[in-house]
Amino acid sequence: MTNPFESAKYQLRRAADIAGLPDELVNLLSAPMREVTVHIPVRLDNGELHIYEGYRVQHNNWRGPYKGGIRYHQNVNIDEVRALATWMTMKTAVAGIPMGGGKGGITFNPKELSVRELEVLTRGWVKAMSGVIGPEIDVPAPDVNTTPREMAWIADEFGSPALVTGKPIENGGSEGRGTATATGGFYVFETLRDKLFLEPEMGTVVIQGFGNAGGIFAEICVRHELKVIAISDSSGGVYNPVGLDIEALKAHKSTTGSVQNFPGAENITNEALLELECGLLVPAALEAVITVENAPRIKAKAILELANGPLTPEADDILFEKGIEVVPDILANSGGVTVSYFEWDQNMKGEHWTENEVDDKLKVAMVDAAMAVWERKEKYTTDMRRAAFILALERLAEANQV
Repeated sequence: MTNPFESAKYQLRRAADIAGLPDELVNLLSAPMREVTVHIPVRLDNGELHIYEGYRVQHNNWRGPYKGGIRYHQNVNIDEVRALATWMTMKTAVAGIPMGGGKGGITFNPKELSVRELEVLTRGWVKAMSGVIGPEIDVPAPDVNTTPREMAWIADEFGSPALVTGKPIENGGSEGRGTATATGGFYVFETLRDKLFLEPEMGTVVIQGFGNAGGIFAEICVRHELKVIAISDSSGGVYNPVGLDIEALKAHKSTTGSVQNFPGAENITNEALLELECGLLVPAALEAVITVENAPRIKAKAILELANGPLTPEADDILFEKGIEVVPDILANSGGVTVSYFEWDQNMKGEHWTENEVDDKLKVAMVDAAMAVWERKEKYTTDMRRAAFILALERLAEANQV
């Protein structure tokens, strides 16, 4: 199933079928509530006028304002954005926060624009989306090729820090936001560890991705005496069965631009890394890396999805048959949107919480979400992805009284 939006709708349908939820609910959630396209004129540094296409897909707001990232990329696919908006609706419902799901962005290559051009384009997107976005309507956040810098421009242009999340601290951002995805994922893992895994197999971790989520997750694992035996970036990976020194590996990547050729470790491809024998496999980079082709060769005891959509639905079924438990993205990486909600809540109240306060609230939210998903997994004798979708659908049905 290559169309991501069709995959998302399929996931909704099969979860609803297991739980006996009404067809009407699935039908309502199988199309976004609104899709907005705008055209943004920008005077380039060379004097030329260029018009860029921007968009926002607002999937569902039954539980609260639409919530989701804004991406800058030249190869945007509307079905991908619809799928991501749908999954955001599911993710906020699983996390138990009072927000909905959305996604959007602008179609262009950000590497081709100067900082001034980027700022003009970003502020132009906000102007063009007047009446579409707002602190109580639709709250964007960073996504592909957008950062706290762009979020600060958006908040300034709109005139309210509560419009967007993922801002710099000095612009109303939240403590703990940068580490929230990895930290939340680890809290989910810790909560489910005894239910899913047996020592000593659980002592080894393989991570695909050495960016913000994967790199921080690796550091947390080492602090908790887990052994990270393999990790990768876009150029490839490194493997050492006795464990990698993550701090030294960070320094090596900073110096060389790649994790490969790290002293004392063996170079390995991203494809081979996924098939290593380990306790926990953590895809933390790309979509659709575990498919019907390689799923039969996966040897991990369990998988924790820090990336969005790293498994295809067909791979899910194969791994379920193999007895490999998958902690799905809409639970495993929901720490990011949870702390985004905390940031919005602080902005709306004019408050600023300490890092410890944010962390304490995050842990409670992640433990509650993980236990709620596990309860439905056991109730319906299904995998954790379907259980997570069932939880989300139940909460959405309650909000809309379907």
